[in-house]
Amino acid sequence: MLSLIRPAVVSMAFFTILLGIAYPMLITGVAQAAFPNQANGSLAVVGGKVVGSELIGQNFTKTQYLHPRPSAAGANGYDASASSGSNLGPLNEDLAKRVKDSALAIRTEDGQGAIPADAVTTSGSGLDPHISPEYAGLQAERIAKARGVEPRLVRELFDAHVEGRVFGVLGQPRVNVLETNLALDARYPLRQPPAS
Repeated sequence: MLSLIRPAVVSMAFFTILLGIAYPMLITGVAQAAFPNQANGSLAVVGGKVVGSELIGQNFTKTQYLHPRPSAAGANGYDASASSGSNLGPLNEDLAKRVKDSALAIRTEDGQGAIPADAVTTSGSGLDPHISPEYAGLQAERIAKARGVEPRLVRELFDAHVEGRVFGVLGQPRVNVLETNLALDARYPLRQPPAS
């Protein structure tokens, strides 16, 4: 009996040390050395204070900021501990009502015109930090008015923040909402509080 227990205990101890301690420490060390920003969460820091992550969407509702796509993560959206999509099918009445309400709110705030799909639909995680360049462009007039600058200047800033396809072929062009809003604050700070 002892001849069966001893190898099992030794194997368990060996693999616990190897795969539970040594391997995670090696991978953590390589990640910290090669990709320190990504390994620490791609945090955005302004004035020594963490204001968010470049990889996790957050809600911006003020008129002077680029608004993200809707989120179904958690009760109020953008809850990283409840990351998920809505799981509502295309014929679901709740989904149709939410999309219709979102489209109406966008038309009221940003004017008439074609509304990109990402402006009214949630991502699979509910935490997508990006929007399409088309959705960003739709918001340029509102942001320019709130910041007291020409819409052309805001559109140029958006164009400068468009990220291309990964490896030139994967995904779609996109705009990181947090990074672009930080660039807006840096380049075109508010001259006066926006009208509510």
